[in-house]
Amino acid sequence: MSLQVDYRIYSLPKGLAPDEGSPAWLSKGDNAWQLTATTFVGLQSVPGLVILYGSMVKKKWAVNSAFMALYAFAVALLCWVLWAHRMSFGNYNSPLVGKPMNSLQDGFLLGQMDASHHLPMADYVFYEFAFAAITVILLAGSLLGRMNFYAWMMFVPLWLTLSYSVGAFTIWGSGFFQRKIIDYAGGYVIHLSSGVAGFTAAYWVGPRHSHDRQHFPPNNIIQTLGGAGFLWLGWTGFNGGSPFGAGLITSLAIINTHICTATSLLVWLAIDMIVYKKSSVIGAVQGMITGLVCITPGAGLVDPWAAVLMGMMSGSIPWYTMMVLHRKSAFFQSVDDTLGVFHTHAVAGLLGGLLSGLFARPSLLNLMYPSENYGPGLLHSEGQFHRGLRQMGYQILGAMFITAWNAAVTSFICLFISRIVNLRMDEEDLEVGDDAVHGEEAYALWGDGETMPKPRRLRIPPICRRLVSTPS
Repeated sequence: MSLQVDYRIYSLPKGLAPDEGSPAWLSKGDNAWQLTATTFVGLQSVPGLVILYGSMVKKKWAVNSAFMALYAFAVALLCWVLWAHRMSFGNYNSPLVGKPMNSLQDGFLLGQMDASHHLPMADYVFYEFAFAAITVILLAGSLLGRMNFYAWMMFVPLWLTLSYSVGAFTIWGSGFFQRKIIDYAGGYVIHLSSGVAGFTAAYWVGPRHSHDRQHFPPNNIIQTLGGAGFLWLGWTGFNGGSPFGAGLITSLAIINTHICTATSLLVWLAIDMIVYKKSSVIGAVQGMITGLVCITPGAGLVDPWAAVLMGMMSGSIPWYTMMVLHRKSAFFQSVDDTLGVFHTHAVAGLLGGLLSGLFARPSLLNLMYPSENYGPGLLHSEGQFHRGLRQMGYQILGAMFITAWNAAVTSFICLFISRIVNLRMDEEDLEVGDDAVHGEEAYALWGDGETMPKPRRLRIPPICRRLVSTPS
């Protein structure tokens, strides 16, 4: 997705074809696909992650978890169009970030995206918003079940502004990594950053209530599968929309995405069955997610056989870090990452970025980035091994930068917010859950939309307790 866009304020075309109502540069096929792909990506968040989060947590946190995702989606859009899009993809301001400018002018939104893409700028702005929104929503998976909602309301715009925009500008925009790091659709910018930032924020927010941390069953596994389905099929737009056109790379990216995901799910499931003697539905969902994440940085740039290998590794390596290493490591145990976002996104995103540097085919790189100067994947660097080795070095360097930046900036944001409100809910609210935070509960158990009344504890006066305990 590494594009360099000329951010002039385009004037609207004077002459439109009378039977089409569109300028000559607009490709209706590309435009229709891009809007469809953006809708797919949006559906991954709303309702996809809203349903997934609301059903994967304990019943008393269903409303709060789902609403954290819905709120983030809404506020991210306003931040994006008012300043964050231009910070991420706009005119050069510094090696780290572009100039924060408004993207809402008609002359800007309805002008051509750039000379090589036959789309209006509005498509570009909205598609990139969907990416930004899902990144911060993925991050929320590490914080479910205890973060103060008022702190979350401040966290979302601050993190998008100070963290996400920097990652997008340095790797995809005009920052100091431009035309160097292979990150087709966000293995680093989206998944590594959300995994690292989520883990860091979880450290500062603190753990869930002790009972919740020990006993946190999903409240509705069938709905979990529904949310997972939105996530999986929505990835068709996630990776299929990144070329900003309905071409060969688009088709290859989509089929590679689903091949890798299916392989990863089956590998994770097989390991669960071998080790635990049971086929875990939640485990299969985790394997699905790691496959989607791993293929993202190289979806349109690797061969299908490489997608199978990436799926095998994404179904096994994150399984090991989550199910074995996490339980043995005092470092991982000290941080309460509610849904294991570090493993499913940071580990899988890093794995995908490194494997993309290994498997990226030069001919596919040239199709995706005709004017770019990426080195070939290390396995395809015959006669130019030094270029393949240098490209792998850039993949490692990019991962180190994204990790360090997100850990530092997320810590700063959490410390800043903690000076204003508590990051974590009060212990009393943690015991109650949704009703204490929002005054609402997920499920009506009886009557006309009413919840079952909580039994009141009978208080016996001390004198009566003595009379009852005194032997006759």
